[in-house]
Amino acid sequence: MHPANSPRSTRVLTGITTSGTPHLGNYVGAIRPAVAASRGEGVESFYFLADYHALIKVQDPARVQRSTLEIAATWLACGLDPAKVWFYRQSDVPEVQELTWFLTCVAGKGLLNRAHAYKAAVDRNREVGEDDDAGVTAGLYMYPVLMAADILIFNADKVPVGRDQIQHIEMARDFGQRFNHLYGEHFTLPEAAIEENVATLPGLDGRKMSKSYDNTIPLFAPRDQLRKLIFSIITDSSMPGEPKRTEGSALFQLFQAFASETETAAMRKAFADGIGWGDAKQMLFERIDAEVTPMREAYEALMADPARIEATLRDGAERLRATYARPLLGRLRDAVGLRDLSALPAHETAGTAKVQAAVFKQYREADGRFFFKLAQGDRLLLQSDGHASPRDAGQLVARLKGAAGRGLHRATGSVVHLGEDAVGHLGEGVEIEELVAALSQFAEEA
Repeated sequence: MHPANSPRSTRVLTGITTSGTPHLGNYVGAIRPAVAASRGEGVESFYFLADYHALIKVQDPARVQRSTLEIAATWLACGLDPAKVWFYRQSDVPEVQELTWFLTCVAGKGLLNRAHAYKAAVDRNREVGEDDDAGVTAGLYMYPVLMAADILIFNADKVPVGRDQIQHIEMARDFGQRFNHLYGEHFTLPEAAIEENVATLPGLDGRKMSKSYDNTIPLFAPRDQLRKLIFSIITDSSMPGEPKRTEGSALFQLFQAFASETETAAMRKAFADGIGWGDAKQMLFERIDAEVTPMREAYEALMADPARIEATLRDGAERLRATYARPLLGRLRDAVGLRDLSALPAHETAGTAKVQAAVFKQYREADGRFFFKLAQGDRLLLQSDGHASPRDAGQLVARLKGAAGRGLHRATGSVVHLGEDAVGHLGEGVEIEELVAALSQFAEEA
């Protein structure tokens, strides 16, 4: 059974950059832990290939295509199961682009001006005396809005990111909150799942393994090349028989990333006993090769059959569109007024106003506190007090919906209580009975 058929579980969304060739550092730091997390209970996982994002930096069509193929094959070969998770290509879900425009229409330009990538580009231009926006495309500037659409379209609860990406999640929350404030509650506000303990592997020269340092070991390098690269790892000048330090040793750190605790303890003892570097490198090669070989074979089979990968990605996207994307965009289109004109009742065209349903709207004020209000058309029925977090405000909204008017009563003046807890103030001229009646519409949800 696919997670979508289960009761609402925590939705975790991961975007996968489609650039470059995956190396051992990518595998240990991102791919392996993400695949393991996808097998957890109570989690609905979304993994997408961010090929629209790739176009911001890459204008080589062949490279975009090849990289997308390689990255998709890598994740599948490493154990990601498309029958148990949502695995899709960003460009196969056109609703993402429509939602991007909806969010663009509520996104504050001032907030986009403060986005890290855009500010960095402006700073670089100023350093060399160029115009602030020289070489800056609208794609780079609008990147945070597209990323917000990626997240909000599936109402993701958590998005695993490094600390340098927290701002993008905060911006997605802001855009979603602004839309909710204007058009009603449509979006879950996502939270950043900070990856504090991401494993960082050293490269061939001891620095962090990175393509920018040209010190990487490709994940699926042929066996002979893998051995050659491992034997080129820089070590100190200690001779066989001399004790060797594990601290600061790139070779030992690499071994530890692939070995069990027992194997790591044995290697630590071998270092203390003076193992020769050649023998240590042979042990490292054998340990990595043992884990990588089955995946390499799966990867090569997938790369030899690109039609299979294409079918997998298209199938994932189509099922996802039918389950989530199309229904949500249908509701959003209605919410913003992009509606079938023939569906307008005749009495409304004659000027008789239709009785509108009450709608909760959540928002944040300039002081940083979070509020909600219940409105029926232009009439304010209930205004909340300020809350320290959006979760506190959201939980109170959920309680009001669940009660559907039951247990609600007027306290002193315009203050309204649900049981013993104050929930806010009545709007001007609103009676408690009117508020109770408006809340009763949520009886089915409760």
